[in-house]
Amino acid sequence: MPGQIAATPTLSDFCEQINPRVLSEVRQARRVRPNVERIQQSWVAGVEKRVLVALAQRAPEWVTPDQLTVLGLAAQIGAGVGYAMSGAYPLAPLAVIACLFLNWLGDSLDGTLARTRQQLRPRYGFYVDHMVDSFGSLALMGGLALSGYMHPAIAIGLLIGFLMLSIQSYLAAHTVGEFHLSFWKFGPTELRLLLVAGNLALFWKPQVHLLGHVWKLFDVGGAIGIAGMSLMVIFATAQNTARLYREERIAR
Repeated sequence: MPGQIAATPTLSDFCEQINPRVLSEVRQARRVRPNVERIQQSWVAGVEKRVLVALAQRAPEWVTPDQLTVLGLAAQIGAGVGYAMSGAYPLAPLAVIACLFLNWLGDSLDGTLARTRQQLRPRYGFYVDHMVDSFGSLALMGGLALSGYMHPAIAIGLLIGFLMLSIQSYLAAHTVGEFHLSFWKFGPTELRLLLVAGNLALFWKPQVHLLGHVWKLFDVGGAIGIAGMSLMVIFATAQNTARLYREERIAR
């Protein structure tokens, strides 16, 4: 009708439904669950939140959330470049540590600053923040693959594991209304701390003896990371599948 703005259609509106009740329930779910609950239960979440709020309250007015997002991405790309150059520059892992700190600052503070200033843009922030994370992770893992500290296959496996966890999280946010920022007490900050510890360990023990063989330190750590993320994806997928199955039983 003239003068009337139609609601933006979603994918479900274009799907042919054999059972009309299914489409009705999907639309009802969108009405009763407009917001997604952010769940952060990592080891350092409590301390980190207090630090970030304090930083946001003291941030100059000219600093914006978008600037912090760009800083986080640039720093993560810088970390990848640092790893890639570590073969020619042995002290490059120290520069990577500085980049990881700046990445934490930009990636973690942008949302806190927006909430503190009441400048929230939920859909914009969600989309941009996590696409930035994807590009940044690609740069970081690419740098590790070129560093000589980690076998390229291990770096690719870590990237795949991260992307699988991300896909699981995004789908869970849409279907069950919960967005988990951490899994089994591990979140992005804990992973950065592990990388910092690994970078420092490279200067005194770049290789480890395990099961009668000599392995690169980062290969061992990466293999453990791949195994851990694989278990997280499988567990979360099974848990959410069972939950959705119970919530959407088919009437017989």
